[in-house]
Amino acid sequence: MRVFTMDTRLGPITLWESDKGLWQLDFTRASVDRIEKYFGGDVVWTDDMESVRQLDAYLNGRLYEFSVPLDFDETGTDFQRGVWRTLMTIPYGETITYAELAVRIGNPGAVRAVGQANNRNPIAIVIPCHRVIRTGGDLGGYNGGLARKRALLSLERARAAAYRDYAGARAASGGVAANGRQGTTA
Repeated sequence: MRVFTMDTRLGPITLWESDKGLWQLDFTRASVDRIEKYFGGDVVWTDDMESVRQLDAYLNGRLYEFSVPLDFDETGTDFQRGVWRTLMTIPYGETITYAELAVRIGNPGAVRAVGQANNRNPIAIVIPCHRVIRTGGDLGGYNGGLARKRALLSLERARAAAYRDYAGARAASGGVAANGRQGTTA
């Protein structure tokens, strides 16, 4: 397991990568003792991780879509994993409601369950649960706190026009962004 805590404008963010991909992102400063107790000697503390590079680029407005491999196939329930995969289809700078998300997963009556799956998302930001709001426009909840959710949505709104240009250039060039910006959906 590779682990690194980044200091960001959102506060500390700890990224955990397994050999399969990004396993967890949390809004805490990693406790070396706690992590090494849990994982034993199999922990490498390093910033040489693709997830660190991509998250830094995203937070600085240079990346719109993550391409880092994800490792959540053994995390959560089948329902939760289905919600998390559907979250990754919400475009940068856009929001949907919990009710719309429930419809997208094919279970319109599961609004509360969708909210709970969002709360259990192990890879926030990369799996963009911050893009889900309540009907009527209220932000709803966010495991990382509402201030972080507001900041993430503000970042994406501010860069939405640039993202549309990027997406248009990428579509026109057959999937490769003409402006050189990195990114594909995870």
